[in-house]
Amino acid sequence: MEWDGVIVEDDSKLEREAWLTLAQDEGRRPPPAFILRKAEGMKIDQAVSEVLCWSRDPKEMRRLSLRWEEIFQGLHGGIYRQKPGARAFVLTLRKYNIPIALAISRSRKAMEKAIEVVGLKDSFSCIVSAEDVYRGKPDPEMYMYGAQMLGIIPERCIVIGNSNSSIEAAHDTFMKCIAVAGKHPTYELGAADLVITRLDCLSLVDLKNLASLDAHELLPPMPLPEPELDDESIPHTRTALPDLW
Repeated sequence: MEWDGVIVEDDSKLEREAWLTLAQDEGRRPPPAFILRKAEGMKIDQAVSEVLCWSRDPKEMRRLSLRWEEIFQGLHGGIYRQKPGARAFVLTLRKYNIPIALAISRSRKAMEKAIEVVGLKDSFSCIVSAEDVYRGKPDPEMYMYGAQMLGIIPERCIVIGNSNSSIEAAHDTFMKCIAVAGKHPTYELGAADLVITRLDCLSLVDLKNLASLDAHELLPPMPLPEPELDDESIPHTRTALPDLW
């Protein structure tokens, strides 16, 4: 499961404001909106180097990432608006011992504090944060690591996200994806295996059906046996010609 846009309301406006504030503090040109949209879902240091092209030095990328997180938390104020039905859905999964990996592209420290604030402490089997992976979405590394920590093969995993980058990353690892419409309308999320507007629309039967394995998803197609030809069925390569002389 993802955090922003799934469990709590998306803070994309605050994220953009944090980028603009960071650019101003660093004396850089403010990035346009279409550039910042490309950074959504990415790790902060990944966005710094690959999208904004501010630096490729690891130490500088780390410094800018920490500064961005500091600005964002200051703007955020530690106030989280939970998505309708999200808390009840998570608690239901835990009640039936369904393992949950929480994936977020920001720091673990900020994530653990946020989980405690919304009353979901100890509700997740594991947390995959920015410190655990090299790349964020749309790279599937975060989802693969979460599946590894849960000890479940990717084909049995279901990603619950809220963007096309979530869908792309999930399908790249043969995981199913449920998209929660919100920031992105339903019609933009058509590539997902299922699109919902709130988590309490989901039932355990829905999850079971999505997680079911088909044979063609696990095994490569068996090659067809080549027919054995008898000597009599093999045409002769020599051709008789009439004697014209």
